[in-house]
Amino acid sequence: MSEKKAVVLLSGGLDSATTLALARREGFVCYALTFRYGQRHGREVEAAAKVARALGVVEHRVVRIDLGAFGGSALTDAHIQVPKDRRDLGGSTEIPVTYVPARNTIFLSYALAWAEVLGAFDIFLGVNSTDYSGYPDCRAEFIAAFERMANLATAAAVQGKGRFRIHTPIIHMTKAQIIQTGTKLGVDYSLTHSCYDPDPAGRSCGRCDSCRLRLKGFAEAGLQDPIEYTDACQ
Repeated sequence: MSEKKAVVLLSGGLDSATTLALARREGFVCYALTFRYGQRHGREVEAAAKVARALGVVEHRVVRIDLGAFGGSALTDAHIQVPKDRRDLGGSTEIPVTYVPARNTIFLSYALAWAEVLGAFDIFLGVNSTDYSGYPDCRAEFIAAFERMANLATAAAVQGKGRFRIHTPIIHMTKAQIIQTGTKLGVDYSLTHSCYDPDPAGRSCGRCDSCRLRLKGFAEAGLQDPIEYTDACQ
């Protein structure tokens, strides 16, 4: 019997780490894909490498692309400030400035290309639409549309070798449920990084949307977040 291969998009955050652990639990042989895309810092890429080693992927590739050339996001343009202490966290319909234009579309396209070369028909992505920051490319509608496109646009699918599937196992979980699930699967969250704007030492700010959603998730899960935060948020 041939092995089940999967490409897992691995950002270094707790969502993608949990997604990788879930893919492994389902019996997939995992290939991890991370991007240096012109983001404000490289801390998350370092975290992704640690998570990939800890969870035993077959291969971890870090691909360099430059979304910073276009800007348009607080994560790729140093002139746009990362929002801190937002009162309407999770309650606003307005898309925040931390949204990176077309990021998941681009990431999934790279994952699809590598999957086709590997002979893999499964791609895992750690998007979440329950406790999330309002990004349109984290919704189930987007994932379904990309999956349809993948099966129209690739030689492997058109020639009947297989059908591509985009797995989003945590899409309907709360952050607390994600953390509880990963903890049961042995994910070491001390290796992960979620902050949009860490200090020069790599410590998380505790005030950006991503940090606050993470801290809220750990609190609701009844667990202590094992990463280090700046003194200002202690």
